[in-house]
Amino acid sequence: MIEQKNRCFWCGEDELMIKYHDEEFGMPTFDDHKQFEHLSLEVLQCGLNWRYVIHKRKIFRSCLDNFDFEKISQYNESDIDRIMQFEGMLRSRRKIAALINNAKCFIKIREEFGSFSNYIWSYVDNVPLLYSSHNENNLPAKNELSERIAKDLKIRGFKYVGAVTIYSHLQGVGIINDHFKNCFRREEIISKYPPKVID
Repeated sequence: MIEQKNRCFWCGEDELMIKYHDEEFGMPTFDDHKQFEHLSLEVLQCGLNWRYVIHKRKIFRSCLDNFDFEKISQYNESDIDRIMQFEGMLRSRRKIAALINNAKCFIKIREEFGSFSNYIWSYVDNVPLLYSSHNENNLPAKNELSERIAKDLKIRGFKYVGAVTIYSHLQGVGIINDHFKNCFRREEIISKYPPKVID
């Protein structure tokens, strides 16, 4: 039984979406495995909707070694073929190849910065952002921050990491708290991770 609470409307009545919303979305994440999984999910989501991705997540984890970036970085063409044939898997060779490429780039960032989390959180001085003007009627698909990070990631060789994809990633891993103002998770997260408020 789903507990009735004020939530961001986008999760609707879907149990998996509600679980994702209540337990993950917007929670500051400093774990590289979770960072890589979320970034990979965003890559897989390109051109699709987030509900589809959340419902396919178990399949993605099963055929992608639970998003272990060290293992994925070693994948070859036979692995791509195996993944493409996995029942229920998204059949996009380009996206699967992009995940392998991104795993290699992800490891290089870890070598340079100590962790990917150190790298991406450095853009906000390790403090989440809260835009006071953002609400359910005024939520951007990208912003200056996501454009800057996307540009740098592309220079570093990442694929499928446009400004819109990166903005969604920043929301997902809690660098930007974009829970709506009447959502119970907004204040819960603020109480644990006081943000920098931006007008």
